[in-house]
Amino acid sequence: MDTRRKMIKKGAGIVVDCLMALLLLLQMLHVFTGNTVHEWLGIAFFLCLAVHLILKRHWLAGMLKARGRKGGFAVKLFEGATLALLLAAITLMVSSMDVSRLLFPKVMLFGSADLHRYLATAVLTLSVLHGGLALLRRSRKKKRMLLLLIASVALSAALGLALVPYLDRHYKRVEVGYEQAVSGEKLAWTGKKPLTVYFTRVGNTDFAPDVDAVSGASLLLADGRLMGSGELLADMVQDAVGCDTRAIVLTGEKYPSAYGDTVVVAQRELRSDSRPAIEPVDVSEYDEIILIYPLWWGTIPMPVATFLESGDFMGKTIYLIASQGSSGFGASTEAIRALCPGATVREGISVYCDDIPKARDEIGQYLQSILP
Repeated sequence: MDTRRKMIKKGAGIVVDCLMALLLLLQMLHVFTGNTVHEWLGIAFFLCLAVHLILKRHWLAGMLKARGRKGGFAVKLFEGATLALLLAAITLMVSSMDVSRLLFPKVMLFGSADLHRYLATAVLTLSVLHGGLALLRRSRKKKRMLLLLIASVALSAALGLALVPYLDRHYKRVEVGYEQAVSGEKLAWTGKKPLTVYFTRVGNTDFAPDVDAVSGASLLLADGRLMGSGELLADMVQDAVGCDTRAIVLTGEKYPSAYGDTVVVAQRELRSDSRPAIEPVDVSEYDEIILIYPLWWGTIPMPVATFLESGDFMGKTIYLIASQGSSGFGASTEAIRALCPGATVREGISVYCDDIPKARDEIGQYLQSILP
């Protein structure tokens, strides 16, 4: 009876472990599954993890009790990888709730999608290391197994750190109904209305003819029309308060169509502190500016710097709305204050890129809070 029970327990453990591995891989490919499926797969993963810990509770307790007292380097490495995996998994669970927009929308701790991705990568990599070390201890061909383990660990790390961001940038298709995304509660802005100024890739990029096949980073399809995320946010503001809107438009060389190439150009511009030429934007008739921009390399795109340096913002108030793929405003607020020393610069809202099509209510609430 005990032998049968052990076999059932061992078989259940193998099934749970395989299921966890599959769920984790599917979660890493969230660009294809979508956010809703991604969050429910996360719940399934952590339920499997709980079952795994229950099945291994006696072994884990014994390992913790005897930790450091016996065994050579291989044993200590295995124990260290196991504890690191357990800590990473617990932290990943917290960060999962933190970035959740469906199941745990009110949990706000780290507020970093990048941290969540790094933790997921750590869990995947440590899981491979944990399982590989267990197999290595039983393998007769240790050299071959060791090489396979090293390759598997490297591949797991590359999946989370390189492949997932690449897929997210190049294969994410975002389609929205324009009126549904933009329309919302109208606000009575007393006094002179602000000017909304935005920067986005559309209008500043030489796109390939087939770019709308995959909307990609900072882009979406609004009723089938290619549109920049910044423009959609600006239209939300305009719908709410009926203010004037101006785009920051390059007059010289445009950015390349491929997002990766744009990233390279943006980094080069940031390092050289360049000021790309733009069409003039007159702010003299406005006391308040709502500035909408994406975070590029953690700060403002250099065409936004050109706009800020070319205008007189003395005594004006600048409200910031940033779109980003990680968290917060990065270093953009400090950069804007340095470029506009006579202005009052206030952080408004930082919108995660996936949330932009559904940001109308959040923008309306923010605008309501700053009504004169």
